[in-house]
Amino acid sequence: IAAFLIERIREHGLPLLPFSRGSEALLRRARYAGFAELSDEGLLAGLEQWLAPLLGRRLGDIDPQALHQALLGQVSHGDRQRLDKLVPPQFTSPAGTSHAIDYDDDGGPSVEVRVQALFGLDQHPMFGQPPQPLLLKLTSPGGKPIQTTRDLPGFWTGSWADVAKEMRGRYPRHNWPDDPAVAVASLKTKRAQE
Repeated sequence: IAAFLIERIREHGLPLLPFSRGSEALLRRARYAGFAELSDEGLLAGLEQWLAPLLGRRLGDIDPQALHQALLGQVSHGDRQRLDKLVPPQFTSPAGTSHAIDYDDDGGPSVEVRVQALFGLDQHPMFGQPPQPLLLKLTSPGGKPIQTTRDLPGFWTGSWADVAKEMRGRYPRHNWPDDPAVAVASLKTKRAQE
């Protein structure tokens, strides 16, 4: 039965397996990090080793948590740490806030973050191997979209002046510095910062 199920997966692909959301996220992140052992080819080549012990009579009987552990077992502890560094599940802003990175976004991996949380950041956040820019979806204090960018320094020196002018009118209690690349990140209002 195991040999038949393995052959079926090789023929029709890994989507036949009952991957949890966590497993799907792990596989997407691993691909951006260039981890060959968690690529489709790498996993299909080693089905007998990592998947066979989980197989019963049907693919639907596989425990998704056991499947996730089997995927994690394909990489060493050191490689898992490297994965978290290259392709982290969260982005931590200069303001200290954490934001989930959406590796499913149609525009590529992205993160939604309030623009004030990025003050003081003079380099664009990168991810993956080879490194590529994270798509930043910048929002106002009210959570409304104001800009998307893969070039934060370019945004600071380019259209920021117009954005800041508009934000000063809409959110006068917040700090809107002329040079956000050297400003202190804070989500607090001016009064709360004093």
